[in-house]
Amino acid sequence: MKILVTSPTGYVKDTFFTDRSKKMLEDLGEVEYNPYDRHFTPEELRDKLEGVDILVTGWGTPALTEEVIAKADKLKMVAHTGGTVASLATDAVYNRGIIVLSGNPVFAESVAESCVCYIMAALRDIPKYDNLVKAGGWRSTAYYNEGIMDRTIGLVGFGMIAKFFAKMLQPFHCNIKIYSSYLTQEEAAKYNATVVPLNEIFETCDIISVHSGSNPKTFHLVGEEQLKKIKDGALLVNTARGAVIDEEAMIRELETLRFKAALDVFTKEPLDPDSKLRYLPNVLAIPHMGGPTIDRREYVTMALAKDIKEFKEGKKDGFYCQISAAYAKNQTR
Repeated sequence: MKILVTSPTGYVKDTFFTDRSKKMLEDLGEVEYNPYDRHFTPEELRDKLEGVDILVTGWGTPALTEEVIAKADKLKMVAHTGGTVASLATDAVYNRGIIVLSGNPVFAESVAESCVCYIMAALRDIPKYDNLVKAGGWRSTAYYNEGIMDRTIGLVGFGMIAKFFAKMLQPFHCNIKIYSSYLTQEEAAKYNATVVPLNEIFETCDIISVHSGSNPKTFHLVGEEQLKKIKDGALLVNTARGAVIDEEAMIRELETLRFKAALDVFTKEPLDPDSKLRYLPNVLAIPHMGGPTIDRREYVTMALAKDIKEFKEGKKDGFYCQISAAYAKNQTR
């Protein structure tokens, strides 16, 4: 079995391809790594794919168009170390019956963990009190903070990240409400949750966590109408994509100081130096670090290697990291 890894040399590649994860991959066949500190051009990748059985891709790999896979005479599987494959695995890949995997499950679990982290940090005002102590101060007798337990939490979207997050919330005995265009009440009940309209999430929830992928259907899904309905004292969390929320409308509402926000994603990244989101006291701003945490990157590669091993041993479908064509179309582009 011949395996081609497209990730260029450097820090990012080294975090995914550690000694441990490389060994798992190299035990499966002959592995060729990209020797350059840059990505293959589409033409270089096209020529490299001749005779390759498994293609392991990463962020920045050229889209696998009909032209790029023209010489892929033996290609059976694409294993992407990123999460979304929406801009990578074209119809040309799926039409050939090539199996597509991605690190999406490992990414999703790590991002769900970040949601718990950001909520706790924001509700307990951890940055504020850390800065206070380091500046020589201490809390007053009448200090105030909050926690997750027994709160009403609304999830906007119910993809893989939200499913992991809902499971993580179970020990906190929260009242979970979900807005989803496809989720049934029966399925939601498995997470001790109920399906509700979008506006109800914003009208009734103490904590609102956004999980929708970014695509034309979800652009500004959360707009001024919803943002004005947020309860005083509530917390808005976004670990999805900036474009899912109307950022200008959000800033206007945040300037009232009625509620807090914990934001890991923004409409423009990096965030403009003069963006008000950098300076509002009720905003916890994180530079798109929700997940996976760096220590989890090798687990992405190992999960892909495990699926490749099962494929080599004869498994045909139902892999842990498998992304169907239908699922890929709803992922962030």
